[in-house]
Amino acid sequence: MAAATLPESGPDGAAGAALDPDAVDAAFDTRERIGWRRRLLILATLAACVGLFFLARGLAAAPQIPATWDAGPGGKLLLHSSPLPTLDLQRGRALASIAGPGGAALPVDARLLQHALRWQVDDAARRAEAAQRRGLARRLEAARDGSTLALNFADGGRVDVAVQPRGYAGLGWIFWPLSGTALLLYLFGCVLLLSRPQRRNLLFVTMSLCQAANLLLIAIETLPGLTASARPLLDEPLLRAALDLATVAAIVQACALYPTRLAHSRALGSAAWATAALPVSLAAALPALPQWWLIQGTLIALAATALAVVQRSHRSAPNPYTLVLRRFGAAALATLALATLVVALAARTPLAAEVAAGASTAWYLFFASLLLLTPLLTRSRRLLREFALLAGISTVATSIDLLFVSVFAFSPSGSLAFAIFVALGVYAGARQWALDHLLGSGIVSTERIFGQLYRAARAVQAQPARYGAELGQLMRALFDPIEVQALARAAPRSHVAASGAALIVPLRGDEAGAALVLRHARRGQRLFSDDDARLADRVVEQLRRAVEYDQAVERGRSEERLRIAQDLHDDIGARLLTLMYQAPTPEIEDYLRHTLQDLKTLTRGLAAPEQPLSQAAAEWKADLTQRLSAADARLHWSATLDRDPLLTVVQWSALTRVLRELVSNALYHGHAQQVEVTLLLQGGELRLQVADDGLGADPGSWSHGLGLGGVRKRVKLLGGEVEWRDRVPRGIVCTMRVGAFCAPD
Repeated sequence: MAAATLPESGPDGAAGAALDPDAVDAAFDTRERIGWRRRLLILATLAACVGLFFLARGLAAAPQIPATWDAGPGGKLLLHSSPLPTLDLQRGRALASIAGPGGAALPVDARLLQHALRWQVDDAARRAEAAQRRGLARRLEAARDGSTLALNFADGGRVDVAVQPRGYAGLGWIFWPLSGTALLLYLFGCVLLLSRPQRRNLLFVTMSLCQAANLLLIAIETLPGLTASARPLLDEPLLRAALDLATVAAIVQACALYPTRLAHSRALGSAAWATAALPVSLAAALPALPQWWLIQGTLIALAATALAVVQRSHRSAPNPYTLVLRRFGAAALATLALATLVVALAARTPLAAEVAAGASTAWYLFFASLLLLTPLLTRSRRLLREFALLAGISTVATSIDLLFVSVFAFSPSGSLAFAIFVALGVYAGARQWALDHLLGSGIVSTERIFGQLYRAARAVQAQPARYGAELGQLMRALFDPIEVQALARAAPRSHVAASGAALIVPLRGDEAGAALVLRHARRGQRLFSDDDARLADRVVEQLRRAVEYDQAVERGRSEERLRIAQDLHDDIGARLLTLMYQAPTPEIEDYLRHTLQDLKTLTRGLAAPEQPLSQAAAEWKADLTQRLSAADARLHWSATLDRDPLLTVVQWSALTRVLRELVSNALYHGHAQQVEVTLLLQGGELRLQVADDGLGADPGSWSHGLGLGGVRKRVKLLGGEVEWRDRVPRGIVCTMRVGAFCAPD
């Protein structure tokens, strides 16, 4: 559970400000064994299942009058059907009273079929309904010993019937999903508390247990027929009100504690609990007060207070978790206000009981879905998120349906069709918007992921040492975090930390034993999730493979270059040496000697995959000095380097050939007597200039053959540009610039 395994906020209130990899790994390792806690969880689960079984058994064994009933005009209780022939003869007649053995007759009406006393606006009607239910329960209990009940009908008819057990089939279909949801809420609370016993988790358990009890009471209330299944305590509306108020008070206190502990959190919590206890106490002590309005108004006020506390928490320490909680709180408050408005508007209509039952049940299911979803905000629980979204839309649709039927007198079928149409339209049109804005689950497109990964992989292949920097840039592009920091210790895998406010991404490249910490996804607008962690792991794996592929390719190239260099040295070099000794003239011997020297330089460069620029410059100077001396020309060499980077084979080969081609052109085409070579490396930019005093002029009129075309091609391969211009008073100046020749300091 996300809320159960997150580190506490620091004294300054910033949740997850200091992330300890060991603590994070221990908190999020799903394979961690909890020992005695697991055994307690098993016992709690068994106890809940056994308790639910005995509850269902007790309800199935509860006595009831074997008949089904309808609500008639004027609040009359009409017999619909009965398996007893003598009672079935009274079908369609109104029941006036029920007389038990040795007791007075109990006047009855259609209020016995109504549910949701907690949401009955009229206090006097609610008390009368509760008293009527308690009277019926006493008479049914008294008839368990085989005595009969006298059913007195309004037309004067009387039928004596014996009560029968309800049976499991008589519990109704709605009892099982409601009790199952209550059991699920109870288990969520147990798992949360046992996984990390903390005060804030105890508050969540309080919310879960209160709402689980509410759902269980609703399930009992919805049992069909006239039955004694509801004990007097269960018919007491103040119990349901106390459960609701305790839930919202726990929410206020939890928001004051987590994820940022506010300065007056204890005072806020105490005030919330005192405010929640006040309306229940006043309603019990002063029955004349408008209880429903007092309780409902306090409930909405506390919910608004919780929303304000979350807003204050986010303002004091911005955190995407509080942002998502604020969205949840706003949705819950708006839905509660809508349900309250619908029930209040329908209070004076004949359908008030049906409206109260439908609106309240839809609201409690929606709120239960929010409670189930909250601990899993950073987990991949798509089914639960869809359920919460559907529950919220269904609550709105149900409220609209009941509002149109009760207030605007729409026909039930027309209102239901319109409500279903609205629900489907909202779900189809707003599903993605709700997921993005309510849950904060921004989705990164596949095209964007592929494009960013491709560019990063290409950059890593070109410069494997930039693995960490490229991974950081890729994480920024994918998740748009506010902050990316390095973590000294490595994590075994990517995982969510600080309630989804941070994501730990391991570096599995050259920076072994390190990790990246990404904080506040999408500029603090959403939480990191398990889907993000899995995506980060896949990205890291792809970059790792790119680096390994580049290293394998480079090893193959190095081996092939070494083989070629060895073949050139052993074969071509030996033949040139033989020809030099057998040269017929000194000129041919001198030419072969220079060719052999060039071959030696070439093979040395091929055999050494990388060499410092200073060493390469020294070899270039020696080679050019020898060539110019043989042509009775002078070399003026100038080299200024602010660093000494290692040259790759591509860089060394391109610069070597460019220098040789430019000097050859100066000697054999321009007949130069002096050649000036200036090599400058500053701030990562390389500048190479070759100037001569030869006969060349007007470079724009030159015909660029293989020589000059080769120079342009090699400079372009390095990512630079080259230009030729006239030199005053005579000669040509060629300047080559490579802007990003090496990484700057």
